[in-house]
Amino acid sequence: MIRGIYTAVSGLITQEAKQDVISNNLANANTVGYKKDNLMTKKFDDVLIQNYDKIVNGENFRNVIGSLSMGSKIDGTYVNFNQGVIEATDKDTDFAIRGNGFFTVARDNGLEVQNYYTRNGHFHINNDGYLVNDMGDMVLARKINSGAVEPINAVVNGRLTKIKCGENGDISLDNVPTYQIQIMDFEDYSSLKKMEDNLYRGESPIEVTNAKIDQGSLERSNVDVMSEMADMMMTMRTFESSQKVVQSLDETLGKTVNEVGRV
Repeated sequence: MIRGIYTAVSGLITQEAKQDVISNNLANANTVGYKKDNLMTKKFDDVLIQNYDKIVNGENFRNVIGSLSMGSKIDGTYVNFNQGVIEATDKDTDFAIRGNGFFTVARDNGLEVQNYYTRNGHFHINNDGYLVNDMGDMVLARKINSGAVEPINAVVNGRLTKIKCGENGDISLDNVPTYQIQIMDFEDYSSLKKMEDNLYRGESPIEVTNAKIDQGSLERSNVDVMSEMADMMMTMRTFESSQKVVQSLDETLGKTVNEVGRV
């Protein structure tokens, strides 16, 4: 009976974690470039149930009753990197990637500058003329004439110019090709870790030279709200079922302790 309570409680813990993941997905349904999370679960190793109650010729023999499931446990979360819907905004500083790849942004943490990766192409020009994201991180590109990777500066001859980006990622300032926006990809997406502000960190990034970029567009979240709502309802029902099992076992255990054997 105690074992049954542990098994049911493991289900409660799993469903609670799943509910948290679904809630986070729904909260980010309108976040540009957001990729939804999915919770992975697996069962604990089954336990072999046996006894030695079987007696043959006065000797006890092992009697295998069968295996008993010990419930489920959390195996981690994985990110669904499927392409979100690309929606036109007609804003020059909005960009969307068609296919694989991530924009590269540089963040000054005070002690060092670190590179992060994102699908969120909602950028703007800051007061110094640099293309940045909503958090002020600078968008990186490769300078066409030198090959150096540096932030995109839209100031030419002391004045701010419009940014024009071709499908191949080439950025022209005053109709002069100046940068190629840096798009990075990863062979193993499992190495990517979600950070704050819709950013990722990953190992061994590879520069993509044939990426398809849409200027004046944004990639929407790939969260399917209706599907997430259905999963939430199912998770709630499963949680309630496990809760009732725990309550029933607890009441039975209480009767066993307090009433069985009473004169």
